[in-house]
Amino acid sequence: METILISEFEAGDRVVGFYIIKSINLKTSGNNKKYLDINLMDKSGEINAKIWGVDENSEKVYSAGSVLKIEGDITLWNNMMQLKIIRHRLSNETDEIVLSDFVPSAPLKPEHMYEEIMAHIMVIEDEDIKKLVENIFSSYKEKLMYYPAAKSNHHSIHAGLLYHILRMLKTGEKLVGIYTVNKDLLYAGIILHDIEKINEMNSDEMGIVEDYTRDGQLLGHIIQGIIKIELVGRELGVDEEKYKLIQHMILSHHYEPEFGSPKKPMIPEGELLHYIDMIDARMFDMNKVMSTMDVGEFSQPVFLLDRRRLYKSKLYETE
Repeated sequence: METILISEFEAGDRVVGFYIIKSINLKTSGNNKKYLDINLMDKSGEINAKIWGVDENSEKVYSAGSVLKIEGDITLWNNMMQLKIIRHRLSNETDEIVLSDFVPSAPLKPEHMYEEIMAHIMVIEDEDIKKLVENIFSSYKEKLMYYPAAKSNHHSIHAGLLYHILRMLKTGEKLVGIYTVNKDLLYAGIILHDIEKINEMNSDEMGIVEDYTRDGQLLGHIIQGIIKIELVGRELGVDEEKYKLIQHMILSHHYEPEFGSPKKPMIPEGELLHYIDMIDARMFDMNKVMSTMDVGEFSQPVFLLDRRRLYKSKLYETE
């Protein structure tokens, strides 16, 4: 089966191919016509698509994770490419679909990343911190094999949460040799800062998040993480000062109230955690955009990067 990758779409193209549904919603236009608003994806990226001329029951036919064969036209809307679907059908067994062709994934095997993170846990010298981190992290092993780190932003890929944690740990390794910080606290903060995204979002085994959980919407992963650390810390008899510091790091790692952190970091390890997190998120987003660009090209304004346009120099190399 040959199909054009989403990253290769150009405005004006007529495309035919198989793509997976990441999210789908039934909406009503300004002139009271029903349509399906769909985000389609493959391993190279995502695109918003529309199916017009539908009724109230159309949304029930499809679901996130379903694969569609579509024929449609690529148009521009507010300088963003959009797919107007003309014909479509659900895939069937005769199409010989290979799901790995459709799901953006971390470039490393989940099992390898998990073991490498466990190796970082094993070098934590403080026994209280080590047993707290190991207990929480290992309890999520099964879901960590596929969970993304976000629904649609940075590391929203299969096993993206493991990939995000591992890259942050590797950055942290370098920084503890430069700055006077407690390595055990920093590693704990890195490993646990986003761990409750597993309970904040509902993800299938392909790493596709259709929606947030009840607690995810009411509380969010920061508060969920603080609660988890409190419960496990008390259960394991961890020194209160130690797990309170880790809770503070989780609470403050988004830095600003509008992003979910009512406190800014009051300890050096918290300050480093915030900036390591930002570095990895921003570099992931930059690499993702630039992987679709030609040398010498400027991107469209990137919403996640404060609407900046990126430039791809001939010196640039992808990961």
